[in-house]
Amino acid sequence: MASAKARLVVEVRRDLALARGLTLATLGAAETARVEAHRHRDEANNAHAERLIALAAERETARRAIQDRFQQQTATLSADLTAIAAACAPGPAGASWSAWRPTEPERGRRPGLLRIGTLGYEPALPALVPLLDHAHLSLTGDASRVDGVIAALLLRVLGSTRPGEVRLTVYDPEQLGGSLAGFAPLGNADLLTFVGPGGLTGMLDDLVEQIRRINESVLAGEYASLAELTAATAARRPEPWRLVVLLGDEATAESLTNGQRAQLDRIVRTGVACGVHVLARGLPIETHATVERIAVNGATANCGITGDLPVKLDPAPPADRIAAVCRELAELMNAGPPAAEFADLLPEKLWNECSAGGLVAPLGDGPDGDLVEVLIGDDPPHALIGGPSGSGKTNLIYAWLGALTARYSPDELALYLLDFKEGVSFARFAPGRRDPSWLPQVRLVGVNVNSDREFGLALLRHLGDELRRRASEAKRHEATKLAELRAEDPSGHWPRIVAVIDEFQVLLAGRDALANEAVSLLEDLARRGRSQGIHLVLASQDVSGIEALWGRSALVAQFTLRIGLPKARRILADTNLAADVIPRFHAVVNADSGVSTANRIVRLPDASDRTTWRALQEKLWHARPEGLEPPRLFDGDAVPTLPSFEPGAVSGAVLGETIDVRPRPAVLRLPRAPGRNLAVIGTRTAEACAILGAAGRSLAASGQPARYSIVCLDDDASSAAGLLHAALPGARWYDADTAPDLIAAVGDELAEAPADEPHYIFGYAWDAGHLTGLRTVLTRGPERRTHVLGWWRGVSRLRDDLGGVGARFDAVGAWVALDVHGSELAPLSPQPGGPAWYPRPHRALFFDRSVHRAPEVMIPYDC
Repeated sequence: MASAKARLVVEVRRDLALARGLTLATLGAAETARVEAHRHRDEANNAHAERLIALAAERETARRAIQDRFQQQTATLSADLTAIAAACAPGPAGASWSAWRPTEPERGRRPGLLRIGTLGYEPALPALVPLLDHAHLSLTGDASRVDGVIAALLLRVLGSTRPGEVRLTVYDPEQLGGSLAGFAPLGNADLLTFVGPGGLTGMLDDLVEQIRRINESVLAGEYASLAELTAATAARRPEPWRLVVLLGDEATAESLTNGQRAQLDRIVRTGVACGVHVLARGLPIETHATVERIAVNGATANCGITGDLPVKLDPAPPADRIAAVCRELAELMNAGPPAAEFADLLPEKLWNECSAGGLVAPLGDGPDGDLVEVLIGDDPPHALIGGPSGSGKTNLIYAWLGALTARYSPDELALYLLDFKEGVSFARFAPGRRDPSWLPQVRLVGVNVNSDREFGLALLRHLGDELRRRASEAKRHEATKLAELRAEDPSGHWPRIVAVIDEFQVLLAGRDALANEAVSLLEDLARRGRSQGIHLVLASQDVSGIEALWGRSALVAQFTLRIGLPKARRILADTNLAADVIPRFHAVVNADSGVSTANRIVRLPDASDRTTWRALQEKLWHARPEGLEPPRLFDGDAVPTLPSFEPGAVSGAVLGETIDVRPRPAVLRLPRAPGRNLAVIGTRTAEACAILGAAGRSLAASGQPARYSIVCLDDDASSAAGLLHAALPGARWYDADTAPDLIAAVGDELAEAPADEPHYIFGYAWDAGHLTGLRTVLTRGPERRTHVLGWWRGVSRLRDDLGGVGARFDAVGAWVALDVHGSELAPLSPQPGGPAWYPRPHRALFFDRSVHRAPEVMIPYDC
């Protein structure tokens, strides 16, 4: 029993120990689980916290991105709105008062909106309202505040328009004009009228009459408004803007009669189209599409154009500033409109005109400030410009050419410019060493030609040939004038041609064959040129002394367009004295042969500034058609250089350059025929050597086999002769000692059969040698291909070598005269008594009896 009880106790104790062990294990496992659970919870909490932080960061980044984008878009929108506002209200129309100053608008710019304050944004945006050509304004609110707004608007209008374009009428029965007293100086220039209490009816009636007149006479049913007319014609506004300021109150409004209300309503309905605008304070204005209402409330305002957005009004400009601006404006008006600038003559778009019906371009502005346009075409066809030295002829021509070339492309206009003064007035229109540009319409420029009347004659001959060509084409197409020819032959090239000849009386000076031919050509061009689009513009200091025009009234009558500069004589009609009284920089333009009733006074801009002209010319030059050739420049003071000739390009001996529209060499043909020799006559050694040198070098350039002999009998010519000797292949040299041997040998050769190749003998100062056999060589040589090209220092010395007194000159078929008078050349010339030739430096008279009917002037080359 006891043992059983002991075993039971032991088992119980064992079970309790085992249970205690299990309990401790269970508690350990639970503790471990709890610790692990806490760890997982902490990790979850940490992950959640990190996610919350990341989410917050992403939200902040997104918020900042949205904010930045919003600010960027706001800034862009603000900049766009500011730019739009600046475009709608440029310069003084929209500038803040701190930066405000009066500025005339650009050419062709129409009025826009006007600033009255700012809208409540950052940055502040201008608040703009319409007025000129757009609206009437009806303002309500405190009288002093409203008057400040009106004063600001009027000042902006005056500061952004040209002097005289705006006229003010102020009806102020209570303050008697005191509300807008700062504008009073405008009254001195008839730009402002104050209307008293009893003048309202007359003022309204006058405005209604002005509107009726403009509709009837100015718009004439063709245009809906003055703004439309001005835009369509690209001209200055024909009528001023009339701003009517009505300052009243409730008493004034109640006192309006039915008639006054009716007239005011008519002005509101019809005034804007005619440039009549009402700015009313305290008077009832009927509702109309052209009425803009502004409600002023202290320092802010509301208006229809800004909707519900309040406007922070600009402060009113001080009265002294208004008065200063108005005084300056009145002084400008009393002084007259400013002269047009050269840029004002140029169109907004280059080469946009067609010359089929004529050429129209402004010369300057008239007394009213409007540009005065000049037509040259079928009627009037030609122009005569006159004025004494220093009166501005060149400046006038520059202005006219600038206006024409900016309007008409090279396909529409071709210019030939000739200046007989001692100067280079037209040289700027051709390419030069420092400026490669040229005026694309110019085909020919002649400068320093006061001693080269032959070049003027060459131009007239060229125009005569062109006249005949056009007349032939017109006949083929059954056209009677240029416009019809261009319509019938649209693929042809038929620009109008304008030839400007300054100091043209030089061309006609003297009673010689050249002057007679020039007058005949001028008369034919003046009479028939109008129908073929060829126009002459002749300029002169005074036509009274031009002997060649005596008895040629039919020629002068063709020049119906007359332009007289100050103190011009005999340009206008004898009874027209307008040119005697106009000031400097003005001209009288008359398209009716100078009859005084057709006078138009033009104030000329300064068109002679080289920088201004260069800017225009470069612009036109860069716009020139591809492949357009530069103009021919003939400078009477320049000595041409012997050109390089390709083999076979020239058949003969080149002696110099002819004076012609197109540069061409004077060539002597040397076939196997009697008389094919050349005599250079005169004492100018350098020019004689230049002629012989050019002849020898050009013969050698032909590439044909030939023999050359150089005979030099003058020490002064030895250097030039030596250079020619070195330039000719296989040339032989002979001096005074050996020249007789050459002549004897050639004489023997002439008794034999003709040689296979020509033999050219160049003689320098033949008359110094008195060679016995030279006559035989001259007479018989050309038939056997031996030609003498020699220099004699006088006609008598040439005659001595040909046989003495009574000798014939048949052996010399061609000659070049240097400092030899025409009468001395009588034995050599086809003209009785010799040619009308007066020697001048760097010029020679060339005659080849196998080619010429009369001698021609040439320029020896510098070789």
